[in-house]
Amino acid sequence: MRYIEVIVDTPAKDIDRRCEEMSAMGVGGFVIENEEDFRNFLEHNHAYWDYVDEELEQKYAGLSRIKCYLTDDEAGQDSLRQIRAAYGKVSVSYVEDSDWENNWREYYKPIEVGEKLVVVPEWEPIPEDGRIPLRLDPGLIFGTGSHATTRLCLAALERYVNQNTRVLDLGCGSGILGIGALVLGAKSCLGCDIDPKAPDVVRANAALNGIGPERLQVCAGDILTDSSLRRSFGGGYDLVLSNIVSDVIIPLARYVRSFLTPGGLWISSGIIEGRQNEVRAAIEQAGFTIVAHSSEDEWHSFTAK
Repeated sequence: MRYIEVIVDTPAKDIDRRCEEMSAMGVGGFVIENEEDFRNFLEHNHAYWDYVDEELEQKYAGLSRIKCYLTDDEAGQDSLRQIRAAYGKVSVSYVEDSDWENNWREYYKPIEVGEKLVVVPEWEPIPEDGRIPLRLDPGLIFGTGSHATTRLCLAALERYVNQNTRVLDLGCGSGILGIGALVLGAKSCLGCDIDPKAPDVVRANAALNGIGPERLQVCAGDILTDSSLRRSFGGGYDLVLSNIVSDVIIPLARYVRSFLTPGGLWISSGIIEGRQNEVRAAIEQAGFTIVAHSSEDEWHSFTAK
């Protein structure tokens, strides 16, 4: 099936009204791209990031438009004629449904990480290079192995995992770090993420690696505000992983010691250039000693004991 992509430049104040008008023309759904919404989203979601790519900011600069997709048939062409008659010049292009379903996959290839691991997308063959494969279905939740923060954590944890290691993965996202620890031989892992979709994603990725609930547990919740959730974790973990952002790592520092066994390690990452000293200070103030500091591109990772 071929679809017609229609873009209508629209002042922000007129977006809701035009969506209603276009619905009456037979349009079934919309994608709204608006710089004001983009800025508001960033402002109210600091818990998820403290860095936004400059290219993404430029993409939304001055943007205010409605995008919709029509079937390339008589009904779709009729809707397109009505849209053109109502709003004048619009941008039109044609896409195949196969473009949506599969083209994104070409951007994901096996990624070698550290000395031992290779992250392999679900549909790719496992490289025969002697590395330990970590199967993953890249999706909407952070953690594909392609980002420097994830690679820093995976490279760090492979130095410390053994068959007796109990892992706590805070901000587990796709589960890549905890699953990475398990394929390296860790005994068990408990993961937690603020995103309610995370548990299903993590379990699916674990299944790709032959890992079941006897070794991997996962839950969703806010570890900073929910004291009962923190208590449910218990303690005695040998390794705590936190690939989040600086604004979460800093307040989290005061809780991590209660999760660790004596002599246990905390690996944190997601720390953007310019904030590493602030994070280091919070970790040390919580009673930890930094035993390793690594960086890649403009990101930093600390291993603390």
